[in-house]
Amino acid sequence: MIDYKKILSQVNSEADWVGIRYVEESQNILTAKKEKLDGVQRNSTKGVMIDVLVNGQFSYFATSFLDDQYLIQCINRAVQNAKRASEFSIYKFDQATVRQGFTGTYNTKLLSSVSDLSFNDIKDLALLGSSTMLKPSSIVHSAATVELIERRTEIFSTSGADIEQKMDIVLVELSATAQNHQDSQTRTNHGMRGHCFQAGAEFIEKYDISNEASQIATQAIELVEADQCPTEVTDLVLAPDQMMLQIHESVGHPLELDRILGDERNFAGSSFVHLEDFGSLQYGSKLMNIVFDPTVDNQLASYNFDDGGMPATKEYLIQDGVLVRGLGGIESQIRSGVPGVSNLRASSWNRIPIDRMANINLEPGQSTRDEIIKSVERGVYMESNRSWSIDDYRNKFQFGCEYGRMIENGQLTKVVKNPNYRGITNPFWRSLSMVGNQDTFEVFGTPNCGKGEPNQVERVGHASPLCKFDQIQVFGGV
Repeated sequence: MIDYKKILSQVNSEADWVGIRYVEESQNILTAKKEKLDGVQRNSTKGVMIDVLVNGQFSYFATSFLDDQYLIQCINRAVQNAKRASEFSIYKFDQATVRQGFTGTYNTKLLSSVSDLSFNDIKDLALLGSSTMLKPSSIVHSAATVELIERRTEIFSTSGADIEQKMDIVLVELSATAQNHQDSQTRTNHGMRGHCFQAGAEFIEKYDISNEASQIATQAIELVEADQCPTEVTDLVLAPDQMMLQIHESVGHPLELDRILGDERNFAGSSFVHLEDFGSLQYGSKLMNIVFDPTVDNQLASYNFDDGGMPATKEYLIQDGVLVRGLGGIESQIRSGVPGVSNLRASSWNRIPIDRMANINLEPGQSTRDEIIKSVERGVYMESNRSWSIDDYRNKFQFGCEYGRMIENGQLTKVVKNPNYRGITNPFWRSLSMVGNQDTFEVFGTPNCGKGEPNQVERVGHASPLCKFDQIQVFGGV
């Protein structure tokens, strides 16, 4: 066991500040297709990211070679690199405000660790899900994936940081494809890899995979026989698992402060939001209340401290429809002068922390599910994201869903396939006319949000109630 505090006591005095972030992670992934085991993976990684601050300039050094003397050499090399880079700094940081020394712990709320599950436990679950979906004769393909992750992070610094966080993560993905002579349609449980949480072994033990698999297969068959979604301007009701994508793409990414500052333009684009919009832009209707909330039990991106070592608390990003706060960690907050949140996050030990989404949620409203459906004279209800397209400014978008149903005279009626809708971010959110209550509120996540150069694939949580939007362009087709 390496004594990181002892190593920090021996660092080069030329450094204004030094931090060490140790990360270890193990993944067990098992996939069953049709009625056979298709693939088994076990991945394990561990290493250290060293951060130094010299003359107001950050520098980094990552290594998986965990030897005391070698780590001291790495720190010294990072210090020398920072000294050279400081001659060309575009911004000088002050250690007292950027890297304060907080202490604490975090653990996923669970009864037993995912490591308590055996290979047979997850194999049997995946095979049961896949074989259950395959029972109807018109299902031509089925797949079930179970992924278990354990991640531990430790942060130490010369300013006194001493943080340890442990996360257990479970992902279960089900997919069924139905086919007839004219068409094929695929249905999943809540869109691509959306059914993921922080949880322990008890999640797998209590999960009724047979019931969910049967429903997915039934809906895939309904879709292959269904009419196309109509093309018209009409009311739109989105299920929470599609709201996840809507929040992610048209709220989360455009509010990232590093993107607004221009850091992401080369890779992922910028944002239609400007720094002067914070505190004044009417982003959506007064029913729109979006929070950054890493405190939700068992949501995918819950934590007590970000990877910059800053304490994380629930904060409103958009309140009563008005943009009030950005998605930026302490460095972007200082550079921009805009209030942010503790969301400096790194995908691994060999990546530096950058502004990332964590749990970005739409707060519940007052409307019941029945009230929302009954309020629609004509419209379309959509579930589960299938495709997404949005411009570099996160402004104009077009999203496709797996499953749709018509709403006619306040009633859900026939199933429609290939339901899609399009819009422009602010007008779309300003059309938000009803927000479901707590009974309609569901928690989901996505484990594959990409950003940064070199690329970082990060885990993000989203939760939302059922929502109604007025007079939206919907259309059918693949």
